[in-house]
Amino acid sequence: MSEKNGSSKPDLEALRAEIKQTRAELGETVQALAAKADVKARAKEQVEQTKQRVRAQAADATGKARDAALLAADRVRHAAAQATATARGTAVQATDRMRQSGALERAQSAGEQMRRNPMPFAAVLAAAAVVVGVILVVRGRRR
Repeated sequence: MSEKNGSSKPDLEALRAEIKQTRAELGETVQALAAKADVKARAKEQVEQTKQRVRAQAADATGKARDAALLAADRVRHAAAQATATARGTAVQATDRMRQSGALERAQSAGEQMRRNPMPFAAVLAAAAVVVGVILVVRGRRR
């Protein structure tokens, strides 16, 4: 700016440059004030910021849910594999014990005997039918 004591004349070009700069600064200030005063534009900006924030949170929540689902599925697969292995081991042990005790051979021989001679099985069925018939007749007389 020019000197105020009056000893030298102010430089005309310096004054013009200073005025030009002041006008530019004033224009920027007016634009900033106008932007602050424009409530509609500020509201739209807030809405857009909120939308972006919500989208980011939704994406984050979706990712966390997907990760949790994958982890749970892995745990279920692992537990199922362990249960299957345990069941197979138990079945093998049971079969071995049946073979050692001879129960498996006795059951197989009884099945073969039934196939060769079905008469005792038919006799047992006939006897059971007679017993059921007698029970029904006795109940019918009591009424």
